[in-house]
Amino acid sequence: MKYRIGLFILLLGCILDGFAVEKPWSHGDLRVSDNGLFLQHEDGTPFFWLGDTGWLLPQRLDRDEAQHYLENTAGEGFNVVQIQVLNGVPSFNRYGQMSHPDGWNLEPVSKQGEYGYWDHMDYIVDTAERNGIYVGMVCIWGGLVKSGLMNEEQAKTYGEFLAKRYGDRPNVIWIIGGDIRGDVKTDIWDALARSIKANDKRHLMTFHPRGRTTSAHWFSDRDWLDLHMFQSGHRRYDQRMGDKDYPIPDGTEEDCWMYVDSVRKHTPVKPVIDGEPSYENIPQGLHGADEPLWTDKDVRRYAYWSVLGGACGHTYGHNNIMQFVRPGLPGAYFADGISKPWYVAIGDAGRKQMKHLKNLMLALPYFDREADPSIIIDNGTRYDRIVASRGKDYILAYNHTGRHMKIDLSKISGKEKKIWTMDPEDGSIRYIGKTTDSIYSYQPEPGKDVVLIATGIIENWEF
Repeated sequence: MKYRIGLFILLLGCILDGFAVEKPWSHGDLRVSDNGLFLQHEDGTPFFWLGDTGWLLPQRLDRDEAQHYLENTAGEGFNVVQIQVLNGVPSFNRYGQMSHPDGWNLEPVSKQGEYGYWDHMDYIVDTAERNGIYVGMVCIWGGLVKSGLMNEEQAKTYGEFLAKRYGDRPNVIWIIGGDIRGDVKTDIWDALARSIKANDKRHLMTFHPRGRTTSAHWFSDRDWLDLHMFQSGHRRYDQRMGDKDYPIPDGTEEDCWMYVDSVRKHTPVKPVIDGEPSYENIPQGLHGADEPLWTDKDVRRYAYWSVLGGACGHTYGHNNIMQFVRPGLPGAYFADGISKPWYVAIGDAGRKQMKHLKNLMLALPYFDREADPSIIIDNGTRYDRIVASRGKDYILAYNHTGRHMKIDLSKISGKEKKIWTMDPEDGSIRYIGKTTDSIYSYQPEPGKDVVLIATGIIENWEF
């Protein structure tokens, strides 16, 4: 297989600013790859999901603000924004317009005027389209359904409404659920999903579950679910906080790679993504105001562990952005909106670093990548764990702590291998040298995270 020398430099160099945004759907609609592990377009172009959580965008931003946020988001390399279509029944937008002017009879919504709730939603979807961004539409937040604000018949009506209103847009991904276990109101989630799918067979669909759970646990056999989602959550190791129904072993709270492993045990095989990891600038454990905040290095770890563990992409989140805090905003939580409003937070380090992961994954052979823990000799645990993927001709290994690492190079083709490192903070590539050793030892800079890259001798291709 041949690769252009300049492609990697273009992707990983910091020179993308100012380039015209390519519309991903110019390659056709999204679908699941033939091996069931990844996403791609109809023409075979790979799609790496790089999402941002803009949960309260429809409710808290006006049109100028929404445009600014979406343009910035596209400029940082994100291609998906996950939003709450409804965060209340009714929900209200920045213009004071409600989502349900006549309850679940949604026919009157077209009469609300230019800044009506659904007209504003149309504007958001259209603005995202102009910027090459898919809108991951969480149709209704899970807590609203749990509290009885939508029943099964209303779900069918609502699903038909959504599909008919947005089914012709090229940039929609449907997300059922919303931070809720799949065994809570399961019939309603099934009804909503099937109603949408009956009227829109074009777009992909997934389910956003409760923290530390995966959609595969409840919906692996559903024909409406195209890819799995998990929420690795916001807790640090051993931060159990008295849960009565705790779905994972103590001491594994930050091991987001293990969710990908758990999903692989379900059939049929479907792609999987972490739809809500620990957010940048949010308290560890979520609810303790005195707890330390997750940092850019933490969100890098969640991203690289998940993707090199086998995920088809990753969703990043920021505490101040997901709720769009600003000075004077009532109801903001876990954040100081005066010192860090959302329009400042969009420049934070972790958010700007996510594009380097996407660029790396798209610069290498895409569809033969698989997670392979056996690549790492004498692996560590917790923060010292190195998570690795390989294709036929390359290995990628993420080292979070800069510990000494040994890699089994016999896993990929070629007698001679080339070794490189990538700095996940700025995407810069450094050539280390060639080796014919089967087991390669490397000592990174202690305390600093790094991606080690090993390649076989691939014809006409260099970093």
